[in-house]
Amino acid sequence: MPRTHLLKRRKLWIWIAGIAGAIILLLAAASLYLGARWKLLAGEKIKTVVHKGSKGLYNIRFSDIHLNVLTGSARLDDVVIEADTLVYQRMKAAGTAPQNVFTIKLAALRINRTALLTAYFKKRLRIRSIVLDQPAISMVNRKVLAKKDTSQVSKSLYDLIRGNLEAIQVDAMIIRNAKFDYINANGKTRVINAFRNLNIRADDVLVDSLSEKDSTRFYLSKNIGFNLGGYRSNTKDGMYTMRVDSVAGSFASSRMYVKGLQLIPRYAELPFSRRYKVQKDRYDLSFTEVALSGVDFRKLSADGKLHARKLSIGPAKVAVFMNRELPPPAIDKGRNYPHVALKRLKLPIRIDTVSLKNISLKYSEYNPIARKTGSILFNNLRGDIRNVTNDSLRLKQDHFARADLKTLLMGSGAMQLKINFDLSSDNGAFTYSGSIGRFDMRKLNDLAINLGLVAIDAGIVDKGDFSVTANQQRASGNFNFYYHGLKVKLLKEEDGSTRLKQQGLLSAIANNLLVKDANPLPGEALRPGRATYLRASTASFFNLMWKTLFAGMREAVGVGLVPMKTQKQAQEKVFRKMEDRKDRAGRRQERRERRQKERSDKRGN
Repeated sequence: MPRTHLLKRRKLWIWIAGIAGAIILLLAAASLYLGARWKLLAGEKIKTVVHKGSKGLYNIRFSDIHLNVLTGSARLDDVVIEADTLVYQRMKAAGTAPQNVFTIKLAALRINRTALLTAYFKKRLRIRSIVLDQPAISMVNRKVLAKKDTSQVSKSLYDLIRGNLEAIQVDAMIIRNAKFDYINANGKTRVINAFRNLNIRADDVLVDSLSEKDSTRFYLSKNIGFNLGGYRSNTKDGMYTMRVDSVAGSFASSRMYVKGLQLIPRYAELPFSRRYKVQKDRYDLSFTEVALSGVDFRKLSADGKLHARKLSIGPAKVAVFMNRELPPPAIDKGRNYPHVALKRLKLPIRIDTVSLKNISLKYSEYNPIARKTGSILFNNLRGDIRNVTNDSLRLKQDHFARADLKTLLMGSGAMQLKINFDLSSDNGAFTYSGSIGRFDMRKLNDLAINLGLVAIDAGIVDKGDFSVTANQQRASGNFNFYYHGLKVKLLKEEDGSTRLKQQGLLSAIANNLLVKDANPLPGEALRPGRATYLRASTASFFNLMWKTLFAGMREAVGVGLVPMKTQKQAQEKVFRKMEDRKDRAGRRQERRERRQKERSDKRGN
């Protein structure tokens, strides 16, 4: 009995397997038959949908299409989607052309797990995913005078499907490891930005009667996110390498961020500067993170305008170096004031708040007379800049950007700084004011010795405050510095050496007759400082600010009677000094050669 029962069970399973196998074969045969029959129809339908859905602007072509009715999947090989240039020109003339035109090329496009029965019986097509692997995408941006809003394309898509379907829903549209080229064709030259390893994902894409009115959707999707990793390139002049660890953002979060942004000079400070014939700022930049939040992606896409609530920068390190041994360039650096440069920016922007966090800012100059580099350093720069914009409508409401910053001067003196930028000014007008807390003045020796040939032996700043009005030509203001115990040494270079030595007599005269060792002096009122600094055309925004503060400090310590050299006078002195060195070097070389010849003649005799 047990053996008979076992044989019966085995026959049952064989019978079930046979039926299942027959069903599988039948379904496979049906799938092959339907796939072959629908292949041509599906191919033509896809081409029609793309063409009509874009109002004739785009066409799609592919070498083959593979259908699997059982799994509801499809694959298109060697796909190319591109715009018809003749149709684009007609749309442009009619004012209905889009701002951005795309060309997409890829080896395969995959459509996975389509619910065919739901589509047939309920007229709702649902697709699990559409995947584009390693596509090459090109986007050309042209500003077009639109006669009506062409950004809302969902209505035409719904009109196209509603005769056969009530809705199309795609759970995820995925672009993996894409090559993306953004081409700005609005100027005389086409500006190309190339990106690699780009990934884009659109979740819950829906085309139905209501999706076009759904304010929570962007391009019919609940969320579109992107990320870009490992970007690296050299600048056109070959002097810098630009690196980015990652760039990412999403519509749902209204956020974009860049991590690991670096601008790396390819040469050290002096070798870098000496590759130019004129003075050229050398930048060394490293930003841990730069993040935009509250981004209006709709406005960015439709109008090409960047509106965001906040731009967060930092932690970061910024180092700027200048070599004063070279002649100044024949340009006016006043055009690079931050608010003046903002006006020239082609991208309309409006950022409510720029937030700085833990920025290290270092400005250095090479002094060819002392043959040394002096630096001024601001540690832990932080604070907010509000109303950063070049948007004409916003400027009519408020044309000032306001900075409220804090930092540590030379890593020690607590400093507060407020700057008001007049964004509508024709001459770069701005004002700045602030205060500084207690610090040891010897902290300034790196700057004072290497750039001014003055050493601070002792001195404590108790506190200070300042208020300055400035533009592209000049700056003037009031300065109050409270200090005590100031002693200085005047220095000069030793002939034929980079070492500096004290000028004893002049140092004694300076300390006893010119330099006031305290402010206020015992029994006297505070000596307020009033200074005006005229900017040379080659001086930068930052140079104007700190040189004006330096002029105010000179007034406070009592050396205001000694006129400051203009940049032209300082440069002329540099050239004379360098020529003297060349002459002395030439004479030394002549003496060496003469002595060598005399020794040679003696040995010959």
